[in-house]
Amino acid sequence: MPVPRRKSIRLPGYDYSAEGGYFITIVTKDREALFGEVVDGEMVLNELGEIVQFTWNDLINHNPDIGLGEFTIMPNHVHGIIMIFEPIVGAGSKPAQIDDAQPGAGAKNAEPGAGFPMTQRTRQGAKNAEPAPTRATPLSEIVRQFKTFSAKRINQIRHTPGQPVWQRNYYDHIIGTDREYERIAAYIANNPLYWQSDHENPPASA
Repeated sequence: MPVPRRKSIRLPGYDYSAEGGYFITIVTKDREALFGEVVDGEMVLNELGEIVQFTWNDLINHNPDIGLGEFTIMPNHVHGIIMIFEPIVGAGSKPAQIDDAQPGAGAKNAEPGAGFPMTQRTRQGAKNAEPAPTRATPLSEIVRQFKTFSAKRINQIRHTPGQPVWQRNYYDHIIGTDREYERIAAYIANNPLYWQSDHENPPASA
């Protein structure tokens, strides 16, 4: 299934806090397979993979101006869709508390919606957020939160404080239409089926 070319450098001059949909891909450092394995075309998460899933779901509790679309964890990378909205008056980004925001703790409040077309997107933010910023949280800050919080939790489990988990950069694609959204969402959902030929799979790219 074709998917738009991923870009490792942000589009010059583009406002990445602008309302819209963004397809992102984040890869582990050295493409290390940390999060589980693909078995018969399905991703089986290990404990670290569950942490990554929780951290993704939890983003909406700290960023009321976003929604979460399709998301898939692969052995050494993740694909996801983030929707950014205009800020809600009286609500803003809340920093995550690493100590008390662990997988299984308050997970019922961290469930994102399933993939949703851009014409039917809904806001999924926290109810008790801080005063609103004058502009929406930019994509780079949302990705930073995801990478930082997941890495801290993973390093707590591995007893490896400060150890890099993710590559420094990430790939993004600005979603322009509902049709493109649906095509990317399908690509993300079906990604485990193509793991054997995925260029992020070290044996496949050798």
